[in-house]
Amino acid sequence: MSRVLLVEDDALLRRTLRANFRSWDFEVAEAASGEEALTVGANEQLDLVILDLALPGIDGLMTLRHLRSFTDVPVVVLTVRDALSDKVAALESGADDYIVKPFEPSELLARSRAHLRRAGASAPRPAVVHAGDLVVDLARRQVTWAGEPVSLTPTELRLLEVLLANRGKLVTREQLLEQVFASDHASDRGRLRVFVQHLRRKLHDDAARPRLILTEPGLGYRWIAEDEERELEE
Repeated sequence: MSRVLLVEDDALLRRTLRANFRSWDFEVAEAASGEEALTVGANEQLDLVILDLALPGIDGLMTLRHLRSFTDVPVVVLTVRDALSDKVAALESGADDYIVKPFEPSELLARSRAHLRRAGASAPRPAVVHAGDLVVDLARRQVTWAGEPVSLTPTELRLLEVLLANRGKLVTREQLLEQVFASDHASDRGRLRVFVQHLRRKLHDDAARPRLILTEPGLGYRWIAEDEERELEE
């Protein structure tokens, strides 16, 4: 049975959606804010997210970007906003689909099932990442070094998840500030640098001879891909 997360601050609409999805044989989780959605998304196994854009606290777009930093689960935006600019922003932020309210339940069901079929046909991202003595279990949000647990703060864990989600690719400082700290202030770059230093130390990674996190001067950071690891060892 597929599990859907309903992210909607309108309690009446959320109840309606819950009744609809349960009648369609879905298990249902709910969140009334972006913060709640991220907590559920990080701690529960989900197959689909239905996301409103007008949320209290962290808005829908920021919630979507945070979700995309650690999961590829299909996200269907369900919103009253029908401007082309809103649709483009949502799709560019990682949404798989965009439905404008009011909507037909049958269309929502058909689109949801279509995305689940496509997701099921895709190769899943490895839930466990191995790098030498380091093991990161993304599903359980657990990290071990040589069999011993590594204690990470929520921010350090978020930073690690974003880097791993883009393994082998540059993640700019601006992207990290946005996805880890929900900030776009250049003044927070020093804060980011400190968290990278802390994460490196806990993961036994030497900035002078990196095996895990590579600094791209003036740009950002990159989790070193497996083929690069072999080259560095040779």
